[in-house]
Amino acid sequence: MVDALAFREAMGRYPTGVTVVTALDADGAPVGVTVNSFTSVSLTPPLVLVCLGLTSSSHDALVATPRFRIHVLADDQTDVAARFAVTPSEQRFDGLAWEGDEPDDPPRIADVAAWMSCTLETVHRAGDHSILVGRVTAVGTSDREALVFHRGAYGVFTP
Repeated sequence: MVDALAFREAMGRYPTGVTVVTALDADGAPVGVTVNSFTSVSLTPPLVLVCLGLTSSSHDALVATPRFRIHVLADDQTDVAARFAVTPSEQRFDGLAWEGDEPDDPPRIADVAAWMSCTLETVHRAGDHSILVGRVTAVGTSDREALVFHRGAYGVFTP
């Protein structure tokens, strides 16, 4: 049996990008959570996946929503990453610059490196997480560099 802390430390050696996944809950309130388990699955059709912890306060709303948005955070958005990781869920959007394209669209956080609007294709249970597979319906990018998470700290990639 692999020790959970040893596994977490080993995985921490693998640098990842930092994303925030947002949606609207059943009552139309914005929800979101910081996620670093994110990857593309397919180009045709365009599919991505994110992994959400079952204990996340946003888990139930995100697995139940038909649409969500993924934001690749910019290198100066560590405060946004921390906000969506540790701030109580009902306060995560307080004072944050965001908008929706339409009244019922998932929130789009301002000034990110990239964003993707998705429709939920499927949800898979895997251990203590749910894997959401989304079909990408729209994308946006900027010239901003992405935030990176490595060995328990935020940073930037410099080629």
